[in-house]
Formats: sequence, C-alpha cells, structure tokens
Amino acid sequence: MSYKVKLQSFEGPFDLLVYLIENAEMSIYDIEISQITSQYLEYIKAMEEMDIAVSTEFMVLASSLIEIKSKTILPRVSTGVDGVVEEDPRDELVSRILEYKRFKKAAEVLKEQEELSENIFSKPQEDLSEYINNPDEYLSLDLKQFANAFTAFIDKKQRVEAVRKHYTRIEREKATMEGRIMFIVNKLRQKIGRAFKFGELVPNKKDRYDVVVTFVSLLEMAKQRVVDVKQTRTYGTIEVEPGERIDEGEIQYEQ
Repeated sequence: MSYKVKLQSFEGPFDLLVYLIENAEMSIYDIEISQITSQYLEYIKAMEEMDIAVSTEFMVLASSLIEIKSKTILPRVSTGVDGVVEEDPRDELVSRILEYKRFKKAAEVLKEQEELSENIFSKPQEDLSEYINNPDEYLSLDLKQFANAFTAFIDKKQRVEAVRKHYTRIEREKATMEGRIMFIVNKLRQKIGRAFKFGELVPNKKDRYDVVVTFVSLLEMAKQRVVDVKQTRTYGTIEVEPGERIDEGEIQYEQ
C-alpha cells in the first residue's frame, strides 16, 4: 500500500503525529499503529528526499513508533501478583499525545490573550502628589466679612432671578403673536364688510408691547392678503378691512 504525504510545516514530531491521526479519523485511544507508523516514516523519507533537515526529535519518535509496532506483534501479556495482566504498548504513546494536546491548547489560549493585549493601551499613571500632599485650605473670615460675602451672594442671586424672570416674560409675550392674529381674524369674520379702526384691535391700549404686537400682526396679515389696511393721511387713523383670504381657514405666519 502506498501513502500520499502532503508536506507542510509542523512545530514538532507530535504535531505531525496528531495531524496524521486526526487526518485518518482515528481515535487517540485506538490508534492503528501500523498505518500511522508507515505514514510517519513516509513523511520523514519525503523530507529527506527534498533535502530538508530532519531534527533528532522526529527520528526519536520514529524509533518509538517502530518499537511500539513491533510490540504489537508479540503477545501483550505480563505476569503480575494477581496473575496474567494484558498490556497495550500504545498506552504510553496515548498519554504523551494527550499531554501534548493539553499543552498545545494552553499555548493557543496564551497566544489569543497576547493578540488581545496588543490592542489594549493603558494610560500612564499620572503624578497626583501635587493634589494629594497639599493640605486642605480653609477660608479665614471674621463674622463681619462673612456677613458681607453672604449679602453679596444674595444680591447677585436676586439680580440673576430678575433677569431670568424678565426674559421669561418677554418670551411668553412674543409667543402671543399667533394668538393676536387669530383674535383679529375672528373679529373680522364676525362682521364681514365692516372696517375696524386700529385701536379696536388692540385689547390693552395702555401696554406698548400689546400695541406693537398688534401692528406687526396686521403687517403679516396684509402681506398674506388676509386683511386690507388703509391710512388716508400721515399719522392718520389706520382702517382694517377683511381681505380676499380672510375665509381660508387657519392663517400661517412666519415667526
């Protein structure tokens, strides 16, 4: 029987032996020693023919395989205290193969951890002695200085609250432009054909902002042809009449 041997790189003789066993789909605990020995020697021969240096380890294992092969031919018995006990010459080889596979598996795990650690970058430790070794600093103030500082804090807080309150009021008032447009539209729709004076469309004539927001709302409505605005003379009374788009539903405006 001839064996086809594909030369490839092996880390050692047991790496080759395990490859041959697994490639032949054999059980490690039931190795066909004759077949494996023939394949192993064929591989060694192929290496020598290709002028590849064969290490001593490969030759030592080859000798062991030949020895085990020869022992399988002889009766596998030995005399013990309790009588005759059968021995399998492959037992020692199986133990060495299992030990090799355990170490190879451990080496693969360590290699994976090494590759993983190569992508991990640690931050160098910083010198924090400047902050750790300095004692806590305490503010040294007498009662009068503390009272003045507290008063200044309260005044500043009140000014901030006043500005925030004023800003909130302005934003709320600006948002009523949409409501003012709807107010004017509803008023005009209730009395189609009547002309309104500007003052009639300002709910609170004493509030300057209320007057401004009404005037700006009318300008936007006139732009969209929702109302018609007339003023016969400079500083004269502004008259407002329904425009051609007064009945188009909700009025959209640009903020």
